[in-house]
Amino acid sequence: MDRALRANVITKSGKAVETAGDIDVLLLDKTGTITIGNRKATHFHPSNGIQLEEFIKASALSSVADETPEGKSIIELSQLKSEDLLVPNPVYIDFTAETRTSGIDFENTRIRKGAYDTIKKLTEKAGNIFPPETHEATTKISENGGTPLVVSVNEKVWGVIELQDIIKTGIQERFQRLRKMGVKTVMVTGDNPLTAKFIAEKAGVDDFIAEAKPEDKMNYIKKEQQEGKLVAMMGDGTNDAPALAQADVGVAMNSGTQAAKEAGNMVDLDNDPTKLIEIVEIGKQLLMTRGTLTTFSIANDVAKYFAIIPALFITFIPALQKLNIMNLHSPESAILSAIIFNALIIPFLIPLALKGVAYKPIGASALLRRNLLIYGLGGVIVPFIGIKLIDLFISLFF
Repeated sequence: MDRALRANVITKSGKAVETAGDIDVLLLDKTGTITIGNRKATHFHPSNGIQLEEFIKASALSSVADETPEGKSIIELSQLKSEDLLVPNPVYIDFTAETRTSGIDFENTRIRKGAYDTIKKLTEKAGNIFPPETHEATTKISENGGTPLVVSVNEKVWGVIELQDIIKTGIQERFQRLRKMGVKTVMVTGDNPLTAKFIAEKAGVDDFIAEAKPEDKMNYIKKEQQEGKLVAMMGDGTNDAPALAQADVGVAMNSGTQAAKEAGNMVDLDNDPTKLIEIVEIGKQLLMTRGTLTTFSIANDVAKYFAIIPALFITFIPALQKLNIMNLHSPESAILSAIIFNALIIPFLIPLALKGVAYKPIGASALLRRNLLIYGLGGVIVPFIGIKLIDLFISLFF
């Protein structure tokens, strides 16, 4: 818990950090984690028969009350002034995860801006045809890693707005590091499957959940857990709370809602979603340090038994002389040497336990071989040398 706090992560229990070291699956939001976030509008693509100026104004009107970076960038790209966007008796429609649309109503005009499939259903339900050229434009935008936002006016498609985001530099290396640890990375995004696939392949994640709703995250976590896997995820909103509570390791952002913080078992004070990678490494280092100390302790005891058992029973069982391979001075000096060595080795291990064994993202089998070689074999050799040296010193007083 202290090590996590140094990384500016508050944990509710040491068990949470320990579990982080054993996770198999890691869920990460795309925006702000894999990509820089703050997607910006780059192009307006009007449908056939719609004037570019009319489409730009409709797009800007749909974003007047949109406080997201995407909404602000649409207004900025339109180059329209606030007085150009004044309409009588406006009713603003806020975006929700369920409707996946936002917009504005005024007089007899209804403007909606949202995901391709949502606007498609909206227009077809009203008996209108989704323009094939707009369908082609959304497909092309998605295949290039962009996000298409379709705009409709009175349930008729007017065109599509192209949003672009940038993948963070170095994120591929971080996911490669997690892959070497044996952790499967899953990108969660509200984008359509084409855009999600492009970003996932470019970023190097193992899987993705496209057009994700709050329940989709929790269902994915449950599915993985039913297969016997440990799952970690991050979140900051109230709609993330059920999934954070369901996950084995839930990291809430400090800037998130109170519900998210209470549902998770960790809180990241820096609001950095990629901090999960550091937490996983801390957890793995914890488990590896514990395994290292256990390996050394067991190997250490094996060597000490070669000193103590022959010394205790050699009088009654002369055949045990064959086990006295250390050739210690006497039974008394053998037992005393083992006790002194034990008293010296325990304080020596305390700094190692506090600092932790150096961790490298290599496979579990490679880690096991390294630990057995260094701390297993070392745990056998060191006591033989240490006890023998102490016995040589003690024998001077017998």
